[in-house]
Amino acid sequence: MDLSGAWRACAADDGLRRNGIGLDVDDSAWPTIPVPGHWRTSPEFADFDGPMLYRHRFRLDPPADHQRVFVTFDGIFYQADVWLDGAYLGDPEGYFFGHRFDITSLAKLSDEHVLAVEVTCAHQRDARSKRNVTGVLQDGESFDREWNPGGLWRPVAIEVTGPVRIDRCRVLCRDANDARAHLRLLARLDSDAPRTARITTFIDGVAHARQDHPLALGANEITWNLDIAKPKLWWPWSMGEQPLSEVRVEVAVDGAPSDRYSVRTGLREIALEDWVFSVNGERLFAKGVTVAPTALDLSSASPDTVRHDVVLAREAGLDLIRVKGHIARPELYDEADRRGMLVWQDFPLHGHHARSVRRQAVEQARAAVDVLGHHPSIAVWCGHDTPEDGIVGQELPTWNRTILDRWVKRAFEKADESRPVIAHSGVLPHLPQLEGTDTRLRLGWGHGDERDLPGLAAAVPRLVRFVGEFGSQSVPDGPPLVPAGAWPDLDWDVLEARHGLDPEAMTRYVNPGKFASYDEWRTATQHYQATLLRHHIETLRRLKYRPAGGFCLASLADPAPMISTAILDHDRQPKLAFTSVTDACRPVIVVADRMADRLTPGTGVALDVHVVSDLHHALDEVECTATLRWPGGSHRWQWRGAVPSDDCVRVGMVRFVVPDAPGEMWLDLALVYGDQASSNRYAAIIER
Repeated sequence: MDLSGAWRACAADDGLRRNGIGLDVDDSAWPTIPVPGHWRTSPEFADFDGPMLYRHRFRLDPPADHQRVFVTFDGIFYQADVWLDGAYLGDPEGYFFGHRFDITSLAKLSDEHVLAVEVTCAHQRDARSKRNVTGVLQDGESFDREWNPGGLWRPVAIEVTGPVRIDRCRVLCRDANDARAHLRLLARLDSDAPRTARITTFIDGVAHARQDHPLALGANEITWNLDIAKPKLWWPWSMGEQPLSEVRVEVAVDGAPSDRYSVRTGLREIALEDWVFSVNGERLFAKGVTVAPTALDLSSASPDTVRHDVVLAREAGLDLIRVKGHIARPELYDEADRRGMLVWQDFPLHGHHARSVRRQAVEQARAAVDVLGHHPSIAVWCGHDTPEDGIVGQELPTWNRTILDRWVKRAFEKADESRPVIAHSGVLPHLPQLEGTDTRLRLGWGHGDERDLPGLAAAVPRLVRFVGEFGSQSVPDGPPLVPAGAWPDLDWDVLEARHGLDPEAMTRYVNPGKFASYDEWRTATQHYQATLLRHHIETLRRLKYRPAGGFCLASLADPAPMISTAILDHDRQPKLAFTSVTDACRPVIVVADRMADRLTPGTGVALDVHVVSDLHHALDEVECTATLRWPGGSHRWQWRGAVPSDDCVRVGMVRFVVPDAPGEMWLDLALVYGDQASSNRYAAIIER
């Protein structure tokens, strides 16, 4: 029975906690509120921070003797206390997994019931000591910092089972090859009495295992393994097909069905060694993008929009999406499985957290594996997104990075041995941990110049093994996000607080004061973003496997009208950078060292030309042409040869002396391989 729909709601206080939870309470004057949903989407609670008391009346026929009844909450933001007919059921915590309570005894007493839920989602106002495991949903650069996501944001339902219920089930593909795939399964069975149950496991409708298990009263954990001969392997989209199999677990008691659980999974083996991913034993240079929550109001985000974001990432030529600082809606992972997109899954810890959060973080890490572990697309777990910001903070031991993240990493490793786990992201090499993690790169947006990456890579190669985040902010198309006065007199404080503007970086790199109008400034921000992303991607791809294993640019799309690093606005309209990213991420590209923006006549220039191929087969006959053009002249170079599979090769060097011909100079690169072609262009200004 689905309990979604219009519920009654009221601001909770001590009086309501004592007197507002029973069946005989008159709540007819309370405002109605949609479930599922976030309370702030209702006009009566648009500025409310909670706690909120929800009530819902329903009728339910008493269960038969062999039946059990449960109330299930698929998602609560973030903590709750639950009562049925005034009887206390429990205090669930955690937004991305379900919570269930046995109401069999209460359901037998009457056919009329009232479910009361007090929901709390406290504002995390102390950024140095957050207590909610909600990640960027309450502390993110892509969100209005005043937004509160509190509410019953996923469906609420009544479930009826037999005497043994599958409380949770975990399906993991530990390893796979052409000959055999190995599945590990774990089920927690909740039995109403000591008894024996039969567990049958089906793969695509065919029974692969039957086992009789004695069960005690209450929770019983059972693990078992399955081997699948000659499996159809799941691959990322650039490497092969994405066959999916249904795994179904059925529980029977005395020959009668009691409960069942099913998921769709893919058979593959994932590894991460020295920041290079491999799938089924074949390595992959991971071209990725960070993904923010689909919408500010996550509950009402269209499933089609969630799925389409995955499609857009693939259309841009990307292999991996990093679900940054949160756990997304189920549609994202289902679509990633179908489309062959790898997923870097952040656990929803972001920034600094209070010490009291450790127990919940460990429990919720295990829950994340239960909820998401069957998805073949998930390639890596990350325990904590950017626990420390700034170089100084990363050099000193901290409780978050040293203690909390170690516990979370251990919880993931214990629950899921099929995937790599990293404790945290964005931590630079430091004593005594000289390895560091992935790099949060801010060249050209916070530190240095956007042209500095090749020099940094040469000086400290370890920093480009995997760049987990880089980019710059741009202004979306359309009217200004705040009421426009005489340019440049906008409400810059509101743009920072509600729309994500980084005023310090923006002033440094694309200063609004240097432009004659809002439109000129907006266009300049998009051009700058496109330039930075294009050249960062080209540089990292040129360093393929020596030492770079991949990257994640920031970011794909906005959840709301924002000034952000996204290459798609909140309506999924592309900015200029979307085309630049798509071009830079094509399977085969030809690139050259970058010329200086301005050149002086008589200067000698030498530029290496490389061909980068992500194809998993060799290119035997390749022709590469470089053409240099300037006012009144041109010069041409040409090379022929082969390009190995999944590699980067240097094909030649362009050498020239800058001519005495003031004006624009262009270096055009053209690559022909079979019936395919690729091109690139670099520009400079010659000035005396």
